[in-house]
Amino acid sequence: MEAYVIAGIVFAVLVLLWYVMTYNRLVRMRNECDRAWSNIDVLLQQRYDMLPNLVNTVKGYAKHEREIFEQFAEARQMASSARAAGDVGGVGVAEGMLAGIMPRIFAIAEDYPELQANEGFINLQKEIVSIENQVADRREFYNSAVTNWNTSIEVIPANIVAGTMGAQRKDTFTVEAPEVRKAVKVEF
Repeated sequence: MEAYVIAGIVFAVLVLLWYVMTYNRLVRMRNECDRAWSNIDVLLQQRYDMLPNLVNTVKGYAKHEREIFEQFAEARQMASSARAAGDVGGVGVAEGMLAGIMPRIFAIAEDYPELQANEGFINLQKEIVSIENQVADRREFYNSAVTNWNTSIEVIPANIVAGTMGAQRKDTFTVEAPEVRKAVKVEF
């Protein structure tokens, strides 16, 4: 009888150790997802702060292009609202809208040689491209962290611990830009 009691205690201690280790691993993974999103959020805020300057610079030269500037304002507002709400999917939708508008703004700028020579415009353009590249890098890291998190809270037996801690799936940060998905037309 004594061997059963000892075996039961050892088993209970092992289960408790497994639970604590799994819980701690999931907490670290959740915090990594939050940190990765915070990094993206900082970059997006920098970009959202710069974009109106770029648009205002272009607007000064191209006053008659009102529709695109209204679309830009709407997309930027949508992105800000989604960011404030912590809605990763909403940010992705707004980013897709911005991704479709920005090339059109740069195309408008090409019609104005004096704007193309404006040093402030050139610097803004370079900074925005730099931030775009950083967001792409950080998005890859965030999506990897989220995929690891989602997998960890769904696999057996870790899903038991995840259930006790109220773990929820997280959305990956996907930017749906219709222009990217179009087939490239090549003519010879």
